[in-house]
Amino acid sequence: MTPLDVVEVYVFVLAAFVGYQVITRVPPLLHTPLMSATNAISGISLVGSLVAAGSDHGVLSSLLGAIAVVSATINVVGGFIITDRMLKMFRRADKIARPAAPRG
Repeated sequence: MTPLDVVEVYVFVLAAFVGYQVITRVPPLLHTPLMSATNAISGISLVGSLVAAGSDHGVLSSLLGAIAVVSATINVVGGFIITDRMLKMFRRADKIARPAAPRG
């Protein structure tokens, strides 16, 4: 195991621990506003997975990168769909049902 492998494992374990601690400590009331910030972080992981998939370090690296790209894309799109659904719950009923008046 090279020193770079040790650093990569350390970063992975640290990220998993911090992520678990952050997620478990979020109260349910703050879940909706934090969803948008989580989508931005997922976008950053999508960029990182694109870099991993595009780097030419072997077939296994490219395959795992492609799986990461698909997973991150699903996470980003699903997060935005859920956020949109949650925001629709807070709109007033008369704004949804009434069509916009023509200007003129």
